[in-house]
Amino acid sequence: MEYKSPVYQVTAVPVEKIKPNDYNPNTVAPPEMKLLYNSIKADGYTMPIVCYYDEAKDHYIIVDGFHRYRIMMEYPDIYAREKGMLPVSVIDKPLDQRMASTVRHNRARGTHAVDLMSNIVRELHELGRSDAWIARHLGMEQDEILRLKQITGLAALFQDVNFGQAWRPMDEAEE
Repeated sequence: MEYKSPVYQVTAVPVEKIKPNDYNPNTVAPPEMKLLYNSIKADGYTMPIVCYYDEAKDHYIIVDGFHRYRIMMEYPDIYAREKGMLPVSVIDKPLDQRMASTVRHNRARGTHAVDLMSNIVRELHELGRSDAWIARHLGMEQDEILRLKQITGLAALFQDVNFGQAWRPMDEAEE
């Protein structure tokens, strides 16, 4: 079967059925949010929100596009013009893959809050993902992962790390 990118199946979804994820580390400063509003006001929604569809709860969880979603939620003129509908592209992936997708989308264009990135690294570790997996899927270097693990301060995150032997002071006889 030939692969077909999700963007070719964009659908209009009532914004009330769309929910933010609880792990997005991306932040946008107020001037850039205003710019995003102006962009959507002038150009409309030019990119769909990327979501995972939770069939059991009958709602869509945002993977990418939280700030575009916020614009509709915070600006009645945009909500009215769009009739409360957002363009959505659905991906069907497990949580770890969705987290990785969120980070990849964000890193390609934004900045991250360090403490929230640390939480993602911790959660991926708790889901059983190795540092190599995290590095490959989130586009990180090993030393960045180590620094983020240090921020969380959880010893469990370091259980697979091999540390070198500690130095010891030389005895006077050895000098």
